Amino acid sequence: MEEFDEYNEEVQESVRRYEKMMNHSEFAYFDLESYEQIVEHYLEEGKLYEALKACNLALEQYPYSVELLLDKAETLANLQKFDEALQTIDLAANYNPNDIDITFLRGTIFALKGDYQGSIYMLEEVLDHVEDKDNVYYHIGLAYQSWGKTQEAIANFKKAIEINLGNENALYELAYSLDLAGQLKESLSYYQQFIDADPYSYNAWYNLGIAHSKLENFEEAATAYDYAVIIKDDFASAHFNLANTYMNLGQYEKATEGYLQTLKYEDKSPDVLCCLGASYEKVGVYPKAIKYYKEAIELDGLWSDGYFGLGVCMYEQGKYLEALHYLRKAIDLNPQNGYFWLFLAETELALGNESSAEEAFENAGNYDNENPEVWLKWSLKHFEQGDFERATQIIKEGTDHLPNQSEFYYHISAYLIMEGKFKEAFLYLENALSLNYDKHIIMFEFFPKLDTQKALYKIIEKYK
Repeated sequence: MEEFDEYNEEVQESVRRYEKMMNHSEFAYFDLESYEQIVEHYLEEGKLYEALKACNLALEQYPYSVELLLDKAETLANLQKFDEALQTIDLAANYNPNDIDITFLRGTIFALKGDYQGSIYMLEEVLDHVEDKDNVYYHIGLAYQSWGKTQEAIANFKKAIEINLGNENALYELAYSLDLAGQLKESLSYYQQFIDADPYSYNAWYNLGIAHSKLENFEEAATAYDYAVIIKDDFASAHFNLANTYMNLGQYEKATEGYLQTLKYEDKSPDVLCCLGASYEKVGVYPKAIKYYKEAIELDGLWSDGYFGLGVCMYEQGKYLEALHYLRKAIDLNPQNGYFWLFLAETELALGNESSAEEAFENAGNYDNENPEVWLKWSLKHFEQGDFERATQIIKEGTDHLPNQSEFYYHISAYLIMEGKFKEAFLYLENALSLNYDKHIIMFEFFPKLDTQKALYKIIEKYK
């Protein structure tokens, strides 16, 4: 870590000297390594024109540097100047025709141009002439993936992994492609084969965890991630995914520990800090939750989840006006997040702002119409106000988006009974029972009187 900090400081100093030279039209000497660091810095920052300018200036002094030429070609490609990029690569190839990086970059640019077949042909040509065949198969897989040929992509990512199980990029892209193809279940046995062959492959355990996570097999995912971090204790991504899995399992204390482990092995990021805040929020430790949400915002003032988390903490503590402030800030930054709107609606209701709450519910329905909470909470607002007709109308709209949500039909039935529309109510009740009989207790929550419950029970028993 100390060596990394020293290197980073060295790069920053080179960038400062370079920018001072450019701003004041002064001359300053930079060796080749310093120029390469400056260009890489701008590329990492996404400052493409600055990177290109630095490349051109560096090449005046070091015209035969293949590394600088490749950086320039990459920059031109990112600027979508593909022909210029290919010309630059050809120049680099004159100086070092056997450099495999030249082939990879040329293949990538062909793919970016949309010439996937040309890209694949070019990469396949070098397979017999390179040692790192796994890397070639990985790039061929990427070209097929961009082409939309998922099965071919999967086949090439598998070839890459069979040659080198440590090819993390191929493992990641394979999981992504299998997910696209709807073949995640089939991938479980595939990853297990690698684990059987090498039980200490933390990458195989990690990707097995990803597959289980996406299939919502959270217990199995936790086990896989746990093995990954046992084998490689500084595996930050595995710690982070393990913590997320514990959140899904409702094991919030373990999630907290996982996020803290993540921060032990990687720099702070708004994402991890917000997750850590959420793990404390879930167990009601609001001071610590607030602390980490605020740290996330300090790192990135545009991180909407940080403001949302603060809003939730304030709401849970009954500080509704403060909650409103943070929730509105979150929505200003991310106005299409339906969950933000839903929580704002509940906060407006808590403050008695009926019209603002209704507007927020409408936005939640527009932006997150496949979230059952939106329709249930919105309809219940009107039900509790005695507007049974509007409550029914809202929840029926919800069934248009989520036709198999049994809770919706139970609610419709209850609302219609309140309206005195018994015949229609029992039709919806029948639908609800056929979708999920066990949830019929919802009806008893609406009708707590024993006589009514007995009458409902007789009807419900007929559909058992």
